[in-house]
Amino acid sequence: MSEELILTNARIVTADAVIEGSVVVRDGLIVELTPGPLRAAGAVDCAGDYLLPGLVELHTDNLEKHVGPRPGVRWPMQAAVLAHDAQVAAAGITTVYDALTVGEMREDRVRAEMLGDAVTAIGEAQRARVFRAEHFLHMRCEVGHEHIVDLVRPFLDNPMVGLVSLMDHSPGQRQFATVEKYNEYYQGKFGYTEEEMRALASQRIENTERFAGKNRAEIASLCAAHDLRRASHDDAKLEHVEEAAGFGVTIAEFPTTRVAAEAAHRIGMAVVMGAPNLVRGGSHSGNISAAALAQYGVLDILSSDYVPCSLLHSAFLLHVQLGLPLPEAVAKVSLNPARALGLGDRGEIAAGKRGDLARVSLVGDMPVARQAWRLGERIV
Repeated sequence: MSEELILTNARIVTADAVIEGSVVVRDGLIVELTPGPLRAAGAVDCAGDYLLPGLVELHTDNLEKHVGPRPGVRWPMQAAVLAHDAQVAAAGITTVYDALTVGEMREDRVRAEMLGDAVTAIGEAQRARVFRAEHFLHMRCEVGHEHIVDLVRPFLDNPMVGLVSLMDHSPGQRQFATVEKYNEYYQGKFGYTEEEMRALASQRIENTERFAGKNRAEIASLCAAHDLRRASHDDAKLEHVEEAAGFGVTIAEFPTTRVAAEAAHRIGMAVVMGAPNLVRGGSHSGNISAAALAQYGVLDILSSDYVPCSLLHSAFLLHVQLGLPLPEAVAKVSLNPARALGLGDRGEIAAGKRGDLARVSLVGDMPVARQAWRLGERIV
C-alpha cells in the first residue's frame, strides 16, 4: 500500500511562482501540484502558510557548537550529532552538508579533536535512519597545513563526502585582509594574549607561504580523481578566482570583494554568501556584504554557516527588504544549492521531485518552520 501525504490550503512557492493550492506526495515523491484546496481524508490543512521546498544547506559548522558547548567541555559525539540534526531540521533544512575542518592548526581545539569521531558518528546515524535531515559531508581543507593532503586523503573514498573546499585562513589576505582583523577575531574567540597572537599569526603566514600552493593543487587533483565537487573559499582577487577555476572549482564560497564575486559569477561558479551576513546586515570581518552582492545580481546561494535558522530568515529578508521575488529568494536556499551540488532530485516543488517540504508561518516578519517533511515523512 502506497504512503500518501496531502498538504492543502497552502501558498506554494515553486521555482517561478507562488500558487495557492495543494501538493500530493506519494511514496516519497511529489506526484501532483494543483491550484485550490483538496478535500481528502487525512489532508494537512496548512491554513494559508507558505509551503517551501526543503532547504538545502551546503556549509554549516553548527555541529562543533554541540561537540564543544563550553570551553574545555566535550559532549558525547553521538548525542551532539543528533542534537545538531534536530536543530537543522527545525530550521526547515532537509538536506545538509556538515562542514568538518581538516588541517586545523590548533590541535587542542574542538575542530581538530572532533574530525574522525564526527565522520564516524554521522555515518552511523545516517545508516541507522535516525536523522531527520539527510546528511552529507563537506571537508574543509586548510591548505596551509603541512600534512593536509595526507590528512584528507582517507576521507575522499567515503560516499557521504560530496564537497571539498580549499581554504586558507592565514592573516593579511582573503577573509582577514588585515592582521588587525585576524587578531580581533581570534583573540575574541579564544582569548589569546598579544604574544600568543603574534606567534600564531607568524606561524600561519609562514605555513601558507611554504605549503599552500602545492597543497591546493594536490587536493584539487585528488578531488578530480574522485569526481568530487570543489569549492574555493574567501576569494578576494581576480587571481584567486582564476586559480580556482583552473582547479575545477565550481562553487565560490564567501568571496570577500565585489571583484571576486563578479569574476566567479561571470566564469559560471555558484557564488555562496553567509545567511548570518545578510541577517546581521554585514560581514563580521568587514568584507563585502551579502546584501550588496544580491543587489549586484551575483548572489546565487546562501549558507547558514554557524546559525541554522538564518537560512530561512535570510530568504525572506531578500524578498521583503531587497524586493526579490519570493521564488527567486527561496531558490537561493533550495534549488540553487541543490543544482550546484548535483542533487537533481530535490530543491523545488514539482512533480517527480522528492517530497522534501517545509511549512512556514510568518510571526511578524520572522519566518518560522512549523512543520517539515523529508521524502513525505514528517520530521518536524
